[in-house]
Amino acid sequence: MPSPRTSGTRRFLGALAASLALVATSAGAGSASVPGPAAPAGLKEVMFVGNNWDGTADVIASHGDFHRVGRVNVIPDKEERLREIYLNPVALAFFLGVRSGPGEGHDQFVDDMYATPDGSAMVVSRPSFADVVSLDLRTGRINWRFPVAGHRADHMAVSPDGTRVAVSASTANTVHVLDIATGRRLGSFKTGDKPHENVFTSDGLLWNMSIGEVTTALDASWLDWSKGDRKITVVDADTFETVRTIDMRTRLDAFGRGDLSDAVRPLVFTPDEKKIYFQVSFFNGFLEYDVDSDRITRLKNLPGNPATDPDRTTWVNDSRHHGLSISPDGGKLCVAGTMDDYATVVDRDTLREGPLVPASKPYWATVSGDGRSCVVSESGADRVTAIDFATGQRVASVDVGDHPQRVRLARVPADWTGPTAG
Repeated sequence: MPSPRTSGTRRFLGALAASLALVATSAGAGSASVPGPAAPAGLKEVMFVGNNWDGTADVIASHGDFHRVGRVNVIPDKEERLREIYLNPVALAFFLGVRSGPGEGHDQFVDDMYATPDGSAMVVSRPSFADVVSLDLRTGRINWRFPVAGHRADHMAVSPDGTRVAVSASTANTVHVLDIATGRRLGSFKTGDKPHENVFTSDGLLWNMSIGEVTTALDASWLDWSKGDRKITVVDADTFETVRTIDMRTRLDAFGRGDLSDAVRPLVFTPDEKKIYFQVSFFNGFLEYDVDSDRITRLKNLPGNPATDPDRTTWVNDSRHHGLSISPDGGKLCVAGTMDDYATVVDRDTLREGPLVPASKPYWATVSGDGRSCVVSESGADRVTAIDFATGQRVASVDVGDHPQRVRLARVPADWTGPTAG
């Protein structure tokens, strides 16, 4: 007689198979196109896909079949950087620490990417090299390089006007804000332990989420305090002065979920920026937070895959689910169920999930250029998959490089197909 775990796994896989069958019959279905602003003359809209472990970024179409347009070598200076690191014992210790910790045995060469407003360059944070570089998209050469404080660069965010980029210096508990064209540091501010995601909002603020230590084995819920000082730091995006600090520990306790970690992972704002949906370490689901009332208002628990190892120490960087996006109309959320190997679209009003679309270690979720699809990076399968917001079904997949993580909308020259030199 099969064990309860085996039976549960079969039921879960059956649900995934049913989702695949639905995809096969309705792959062409979907909502009407919701196009964003047209690209300026001479530019085309694409998506950047950062292949963390092989040091490349694929450039793919922003909608439709998401075909690959070209590829950029993000580490043209690899030999020079490695020479510097191996001659500095402290830098080498951190470099190897990144490899054995968040890199899962690999070097982390590309985390986040944005395009300059004129589409001429790709700006990239490189964790293992602890820097941000601007790469000329025509030649592949480095325009400028900014070494961050400490020994690891992490998530970035670009300002609404596209002229500034914020980057988390995770080992220095600092966020730098740079001029995206020149790399000049415009300012910095301090955060909680291990700053992670950054988000600019339309009211002139910059939000940073610190996630604490995510590579220790102290993962039991009663040891959550050992992960460090985790908080949301909100600063004025011009002066970099702190205007608000949010400790999710007290908000979770007030909501009756003192058992959950307060390490806020990916989050998304609603279009009116009045609510936040966010994931936390170790949790298969997400929470809703009302910005004005400063309280957690709802929780969504998503299905767990019975095949997922119950040992929390095996979950990648404490991430059970890591990746969240919201449709342009604010009606649907898309969730990457990282350790449960699926992605799903959730109705925001009812919090009812759609089909569980099979995906191999999905690590990020964003929105396609036409607004119709959620685009998920499958880091375990080296591909990017698009899921229709209206139907919850897979509509396209495209192969990319080794361990894709961040996916970002961008604009590049209309005739661009890849660097011609360098």
